[in-house]
Amino acid sequence: MTGPTKDRVRGAISRIVATAETRPQLSAVDDAPRPQKKDVIDILRLFQEVVYPGYFGDTVLYRDNLRDHLGDVLFRIHLRLSAEVERAIEAEEGRPAARRHAREIVTALFERLPEVADRVAEDVQAAYDGDPAAKGFDELILAYPGVKAVFTYRVAHELHVLGVRLIPRVMTEFAHNETGIDIHPGATIGRSFFIDHGTGVVIGETTDIGDRVKIYQGVTLGALSFPKNEHGELIRGVKRHPTVEDDVVIYAGATILGGTTVIGRGSVIGGSVWLTTSVPPFTRVTIAGEQLRFESRAVPQAGPPAVDGPA
Repeated sequence: MTGPTKDRVRGAISRIVATAETRPQLSAVDDAPRPQKKDVIDILRLFQEVVYPGYFGDTVLYRDNLRDHLGDVLFRIHLRLSAEVERAIEAEEGRPAARRHAREIVTALFERLPEVADRVAEDVQAAYDGDPAAKGFDELILAYPGVKAVFTYRVAHELHVLGVRLIPRVMTEFAHNETGIDIHPGATIGRSFFIDHGTGVVIGETTDIGDRVKIYQGVTLGALSFPKNEHGELIRGVKRHPTVEDDVVIYAGATILGGTTVIGRGSVIGGSVWLTTSVPPFTRVTIAGEQLRFESRAVPQAGPPAVDGPA
């Protein structure tokens, strides 16, 4: 590097360093350490080994070594996740966190993990029942983006409910990056949930989704507007996203917006439909020309809901 170039580089470095702390939006200098994104992703992969024993990880599992192996993995998760939760609490609340408090949160997550695994098993079954292209559970667990995104949501949501904010967001954003499916960990999603194909799906923070709901690619469950206070600041913590009741099917490209919008039980929302108003139960909504068309569906008799073909 020649003299003039070296001087220019040194000058540029000096200016960059001198202004590094003048942008509070970008700087965490002198703050508590943040959770490490790489470590959070590694922990999520360890959760995969526990929820899907034998599918992930390098160890070949047999009945004889299953208990010891999963016990070892869970011990490592508890140790590592407790450290990350401790960092998250310090970063989010601006105060030193008691290590015991972080361990209690992770212990509470462990106590919920069997139920989480039950919900994931129901999601995988719903994917198998809802997609004739799926030839078996191996394919669903190893290759389906919707299954991966919903698994990640299930773990992240439990941490979110336990009061941790940053780590669940890192988890679901990792899944978003890998699958194209963006699910906020604060959303409430019922049992047997299936996202088919999935790319471009967005599910907002205050969305409520019932049981046995099926969603296709490109669906948005979003906010209609963002209310502000008298100072022009966004009001946080209000319901901004729709409610989708049980046994609803939403086809590709549909957009449903608003915290007061309710999609009634058993309804079918056709592809590319834009909705900002509620839909009664057992209604089919499609586009006829440039107009939305609403028509009643037959109320099914007792038993599993009928599978609806593409709208």
